[in-house]
Amino acid sequence: MTDHIEAQSDRFWELSEPLMGGPVAEGSMMGSKCIRVSGDFAAMIHSKTGDLIVKLAADDVLSEIEAGHGLAFAPNGKVFKEWLQVTANDDDSWTRLITGAVTFGSR
Repeated sequence: MTDHIEAQSDRFWELSEPLMGGPVAEGSMMGSKCIRVSGDFAAMIHSKTGDLIVKLAADDVLSEIEAGHGLAFAPNGKVFKEWLQVTANDDDSWTRLITGAVTFGSR
């Protein structure tokens, strides 16, 4: 793991800590540690780029992309319509989007 990705991962877990517990727990996805809500994927750090990846309602993903906060997440060319690759790199955006992913997963 590069220093950049490790730093992003540390930051992710620091911002996620207040949300952990109950149905929100650590898990794994695509070879990376992630947050799961009741067993379903919610958020992680991309193991190759260090970008935050969150699962939101498809309409919310489109809104975030239109606002310039992220890109469609498309590993291997397949777009995941409910997944956002976050380009905003500030703690407020990350906290808002991680919280949104946990809320979406709790529905």
